[in-house]
Amino acid sequence: MVIDWNQKNGDAPAPERMKIRAAAYVRMSTEHQKYSTDNQIETIRRYAEKNGYEMVRQYADEGKSGLRLVGRDALQSLLSDVESGNTGYQAILVYDVSRWGRFQDPDEAAEIELRCKRQGILVHYCAEQFENDGSIGSSIIKTVKRAMAGEYSRELSVKVFAGQANLIRLGYRQGGVPGFGLRRQLVDQGGNPKGELSRGEQKSIATDRVVLIPGPENEVRVVRRIYSLFVADGRGEAEIAEILNAEGILTDWGRAWSRGTVHQVLLNEKYVGNNVWGRTSFKLKQSHIKNPEADWIRADGVFQGIVPTELFQQAQSIIESRAERLSDEAMLQKLAEVLGQQGYLSGLIIDEAENCPSSSSFSHRFGSLLRAYALVGFVPDHDYRYLEINRALRRMYPKLLADVMQGIGAVGGEVRQAPATDLLTINEEFTASLVIVRCIQTSAGSSRWKVRLDTALRPDLTVVIRMDPSNAEPYDYYLLPLLDMHEAVLRLCEFNGLSLDAYRCESLSRFYSMTARTSLLEVA
Repeated sequence: MVIDWNQKNGDAPAPERMKIRAAAYVRMSTEHQKYSTDNQIETIRRYAEKNGYEMVRQYADEGKSGLRLVGRDALQSLLSDVESGNTGYQAILVYDVSRWGRFQDPDEAAEIELRCKRQGILVHYCAEQFENDGSIGSSIIKTVKRAMAGEYSRELSVKVFAGQANLIRLGYRQGGVPGFGLRRQLVDQGGNPKGELSRGEQKSIATDRVVLIPGPENEVRVVRRIYSLFVADGRGEAEIAEILNAEGILTDWGRAWSRGTVHQVLLNEKYVGNNVWGRTSFKLKQSHIKNPEADWIRADGVFQGIVPTELFQQAQSIIESRAERLSDEAMLQKLAEVLGQQGYLSGLIIDEAENCPSSSSFSHRFGSLLRAYALVGFVPDHDYRYLEINRALRRMYPKLLADVMQGIGAVGGEVRQAPATDLLTINEEFTASLVIVRCIQTSAGSSRWKVRLDTALRPDLTVVIRMDPSNAEPYDYYLLPLLDMHEAVLRLCEFNGLSLDAYRCESLSRFYSMTARTSLLEVA
């Protein structure tokens, strides 16, 4: 939130000198309610009156964690204004050093102040016992306080995790949707039921807890039927999904069933009453980590199960046996096929794939999903816009392929398309493959392209279409002969040196002119 203040704020102007125009930055995170933004502003206002500052603007991040800069719109707006010169003030007033953030790297907080000082705007900490005057003493104190702020968050994280783990062991639910066939029930400190929570509802009393209970009888019957169809009748997840969809049964999200949603029902231990937590972690908002099963926090039999334990174990045995029949190489081959089809990997994508072991099977076999990803050359980028972009590029591919074939014909060439692989055979002399590559923006704003070459088809010529930064239009084209395909993956930047620039062309005209020649030697 950003507020512009006018000069009529009830404060009498200092008659003896012109006041210095200043902005205020305040932040409040949920774990620091004592530092409410109102209290911060009051302290900043008193400091301004005492030291001759006129507050003309306020930036406020309310309910925002100080662990990262991401999501703190007011602070990002402040830095943008400062670095663009669009401020109208000469100083920034902050409650204390920790308001910039409780970063795990103290240099991150120092960088924020440095970016302001570079533009001639000084920062003052209104509740600190030192003057931020650039002296050696103030620099040392700030460094210590920044480190203390980060350490406070680390210690708080440890305490919060220990508290949550203890509640899990006592049988209480720690967030998340209940799932199909289950519901959340609110209980008081003594474990007495207080009522069922609807979707989106949260507890309002700190000492209340949440447990899982069986949902409506019709949903419970569906869950038990899923297990029966899978174990007793030998039906696969996709087949079960088709049965449920044909009967008009929807998931708890009101959507049609899929192989993946059925698979998740068959895997989740909450259906036998087990409370499992900590499969993944995001401590101090640094990075998402998939924890090994030995580190999971669990309490068995603390909820009322709706599926018999023996039936659940039989389902797990069937799922695990599907992977046990495959060698490591065969499993990785199937994973590579899914990657080739989808362009990305995730637990849900793997579980939705036909004739492929489940994501849990890959995790058990190779130690973790990330390890399995690495073995097939996939590195997650945590940018989930790729799904929509990839769908758009797949829709675009047939048109671009048709345009290429039409262009070849227009210059007198002959082209034949293989229906199964889209491999082009030109003039009955050489083959060509068309590859569309989406553009990836780095954090620094540079463009990158990751080209996966079709080494299985081994085309004589690969036409690489690099998309523009918006992934809406082709940016340029590369022609890569087979002799250059030393690796299955090429990583291209905006300027790629002599070795690739020799094959770069800004349009397909060069490609079309080559197809009109009759000698494969001339093409190469």
